[in-house]
Amino acid sequence: MQTSPIRFRRSSPDAPEATRLLRAYGAELVGRGRPFSPVEPPVGRRPGIWVEPHELEPPGGVFLLAEDRGVAVACGGLRTLAPGLGEVKRMFVVRGARRRGIARSILTELEAIARDLGHARVRLDTSAVQPEALALYHATGYAEIADYNGNPFATHWFEKTL
Repeated sequence: MQTSPIRFRRSSPDAPEATRLLRAYGAELVGRGRPFSPVEPPVGRRPGIWVEPHELEPPGGVFLLAEDRGVAVACGGLRTLAPGLGEVKRMFVVRGARRRGIARSILTELEAIARDLGHARVRLDTSAVQPEALALYHATGYAEIADYNGNPFATHWFEKTL
């Protein structure tokens, strides 16, 4: 099966295409057992680890959409935690676009952007309900570290030196 090339485009996490993907991401996590969506928490349940959309925008961050034939099929973000340290957030690929290497490509692009922002390391967290993410991070050189952010929904924390 021939697949079209994936193109990356920077976006705001508040843009309609990004919002559609982030809602699908949250719904999938809820479907896998998370108590509520990380992008649409119930009123009064915004966790302390909440990511504000502006954190995933310049100058200290970025939000990428991966497009297939002009349709956004995946996303991922990067924010600055501290000088020299970035954090990957909101990695998601729609079901119909999986198993094509798109998540790996987004991660590679986010790491390149992190380097351009002056980061020497990037961190991320994920949970056991996302075995695909765990496999990706292990396969791409991320090392497990101790909890760095107090995320009560994460079970695994990673870091990579760029």
